[in-house]
Amino acid sequence: MIIVEDVILSEQILERKFACQLDKCKGACCLEGDAGAPLLHSELTEIGSRIEAIKPFMTEESLALLDKNGFYTRDSEGDLVTECHGAGACIFVRFTDTGITQCAIEQAHAAGAIDYKKPISCHLYPIRAKKYGSYVAMNYHDWDICGDACKAGSEMNVPVYVFLKEALTRKMGAKWYSALEEVAVAWEAKKDAK
Repeated sequence: MIIVEDVILSEQILERKFACQLDKCKGACCLEGDAGAPLLHSELTEIGSRIEAIKPFMTEESLALLDKNGFYTRDSEGDLVTECHGAGACIFVRFTDTGITQCAIEQAHAAGAIDYKKPISCHLYPIRAKKYGSYVAMNYHDWDICGDACKAGSEMNVPVYVFLKEALTRKMGAKWYSALEEVAVAWEAKKDAK
């Protein structure tokens, strides 16, 4: 484990390579899994206060589900997650003509309708972050649907933390990310010295 200020990171975040390949996986992480995307309590307000501006970007099926259940629920462990359709798709999923998933929240942001990009858990994926006391634990989520992303990341030599610079900076701040980069350089130097 690696500690950067009040964050405990798994070594895989520095060692593993990753570059998302949406054209290959079609955004399967938005469709599969045992629950929706993890949400922070603050994100209930972030999304809820913008839901009217997000609705035009949602599918008819998702709007019906929203009217019935709202946009969030709790998973089997009691954690907040996005509501999902019966087959597992997140309530905010929509599709391109080529079958690639898009996020209605992210599409509303891209169109300038809202100033909120998407849930931080989605932005950080394949990193999963969870609060433990005064620390945040960040772990790499290894999932076979991301095989093409791992292959592409290896070919381009892009570590997970580099691929997720924007998301990590959004979550922890630019100063923290700079500290992470310093730790990563020292980590690599130490590995090379062995």
